[in-house]
Amino acid sequence: MQSSLSYNTCMDVIYIDALFFLNLLADYLLCLSTGRICGLVLRRRRYLAAALLGAAYAVAVYLPGLRVLGIPPLRLSAGLLMGLTAFGAERSPLRCTAVLLAVSAAYGGALWAISLAAGGSGGFVTLSSRLLFLAFALCYAALRLLFRFRARPAERRLLSVSAFLLGREARFTAMADTGNLLLEPMSGKRVLIACPHALSPLFPQQPELLLQAPTDLLEQAARIPALAGRFRLLPYRSLGGEGLLPVFRPDRLTVDGRPCPDLLIAVSPQAAGDDFEAIL
Repeated sequence: MQSSLSYNTCMDVIYIDALFFLNLLADYLLCLSTGRICGLVLRRRRYLAAALLGAAYAVAVYLPGLRVLGIPPLRLSAGLLMGLTAFGAERSPLRCTAVLLAVSAAYGGALWAISLAAGGSGGFVTLSSRLLFLAFALCYAALRLLFRFRARPAERRLLSVSAFLLGREARFTAMADTGNLLLEPMSGKRVLIACPHALSPLFPQQPELLLQAPTDLLEQAARIPALAGRFRLLPYRSLGGEGLLPVFRPDRLTVDGRPCPDLLIAVSPQAAGDDFEAIL
């Protein structure tokens, strides 16, 4: 993270471009390592956005008149902002952010040890940029090797789903989430949560239907003869709060080719990630 890298030379010359790209790579690897440690489906675009934020902060600290940004409370705030940028869409963003800070500390300690071994004083990381790149690559490789058995199950949690309704089919990818305990209270059936984009092939003549608020969606669907009585509202509660989700029963649904006749579908724009469009 930006607090762990100070690109120094013996003449105290700091090259802004080298500082930016070095921190960009370091912060991206930190986010990637954290995602693998936490067993998450990797959201690489969010990690890149967080890395860009961290690299920009690292550069700003060395600009004239902005050195006050380097005080510990602001460094910690920048780290928290980076963590929420990278993991804000996860179910436990604060836990992931705490892991990110711990991984950053571990990387910083490893670089400090390498600096001492290279003859540094221990006060700063005084390695050349080439050695810093190499050190970060080695640290990342070691962490990936350490957590490879945990990362593989996370990658296998992606499922292929086909939903059928009124003679139409929608195919999308769902993430198997053991934390999804959503059930329809009347029937006790499990509920798959899908984003509107994934389900849009089922409603080609009503493209805006799934984008409505839950109560508006229910009212609009009731005016369409083919959809009348298909939707109902399901109350839910999560870490982010509580509310209502529009739910419907498809004519047929398969998961990895296996029929799932008792599975309902709820609509939520929050169910999508970089590699999936639904949560099961």
